[in-house]
Amino acid sequence: MCAEGLSAMLEKAETDGKIVGIKVCRTAPSVNHLFFADDSLILMRARNEEASELKRILEVYERVWGQMINKDKSSILFSPNTERTIRVQLKATLSISQEKWGERYLGLPVSIGKSKKKTFAYIKQRIWCRVQGWQEKMLSKAGKEILVKAVAQAIPTYAMSCFDITKTLCDQISAMVCRYWWSQQDKTNKIHWLSWEKLTRSKKKGGLGFRDLHLFNISMLARQAWRLLSIPDSLCGRVLKAKYFPHHNILECQAKGGISYSWRSILQGVDLLKKGLIWRVGDGRHINIWTDPWIPRDGNRQPSTPRGASLLTRVEELIDPGTGDWDEQLVYETFWEEEAEVILTIPIGEDTPDWPAWHFDSKGRFSVKSAYKLAVQTRDTEAGREAGTSAEGGSTANYFPWHKIWLLKVPNKVQMFFLAINP
Repeated sequence: MCAEGLSAMLEKAETDGKIVGIKVCRTAPSVNHLFFADDSLILMRARNEEASELKRILEVYERVWGQMINKDKSSILFSPNTERTIRVQLKATLSISQEKWGERYLGLPVSIGKSKKKTFAYIKQRIWCRVQGWQEKMLSKAGKEILVKAVAQAIPTYAMSCFDITKTLCDQISAMVCRYWWSQQDKTNKIHWLSWEKLTRSKKKGGLGFRDLHLFNISMLARQAWRLLSIPDSLCGRVLKAKYFPHHNILECQAKGGISYSWRSILQGVDLLKKGLIWRVGDGRHINIWTDPWIPRDGNRQPSTPRGASLLTRVEELIDPGTGDWDEQLVYETFWEEEAEVILTIPIGEDTPDWPAWHFDSKGRFSVKSAYKLAVQTRDTEAGREAGTSAEGGSTANYFPWHKIWLLKVPNKVQMFFLAINP
């Protein structure tokens, strides 16, 4: 409740013109504060009168809250072009002496330099320290599996949700975990009986369910892209839209020079998002008949019927304005019969705009788990194989019932032995 009061006071101060927030561009919304679970970030111009107003607001907040703000743990950051005299004056007004921030804020890098390897080296170091501590422990394969999934592969998840930590770093982390998996207490360089790629398959398909970190990273970034697409009115959505795609949606964005690394990372997830996206029909005004995915079926969700000389462009043109339902005659005249029958089964939302949905969920909800599964399937398809086959280049006829191995009431090491002898 106190934090809500502080937020209201800061917003009123900006409304009254006493504090001016920051804009990333002219059309972007102004932001003067961001509150997190245990930290607050206040943004304002480097002017003494604004600093004095902020000091007054914080004093009111302290009296209501009943606790003092720790100025020794607080810090202030200026833009590079701020004069030194102004910096000294503002620090004295706010009674904050620290001017530098650390390399990371809230667990994430403050700035991304040219060397992504150095920026995200802390992730690899944290995992390395954990793995080294496990080397001395006598653990079964089941124990190692739990540690790898619950700790080693969970450490980079937070950074993956915001940044592309690069495929090179993901491969290095996977190699580190792989060496630990096959090692024993007295020997670290043991034979790797199965490739890491096979171990990343699900247990139903002959693997152990370890994550392909790079594909999981892309899936996490696809979730950010999904949020920007499905919740465009959020603060983050409005800021990024004003900066990077003011006249279209995120699906049409492409990487350009001068963009931030966080935005470039999100665009990495857009490609995966497009592969699982489908548009639900509302009024049909925003769905392009020939280029947008809107037909609910496996495989290609765009029309396979050639456009030919058709002048139709939007789905709304296929809807009878009188009944609000599909114009059956027009649909059959425009599309092949099989495709027309599928289109006629699509429900139409009355008086609602078209909205995006996730094709691989019955309720249309996006999930990282579903996106990761799609990324793995795409990887295996592009490699010319099915992840569920029992041999290289094998067919579904030779499919091995892996799930039966994990249902056997035998020691875990026996199950692992079966896995090794059926690569």
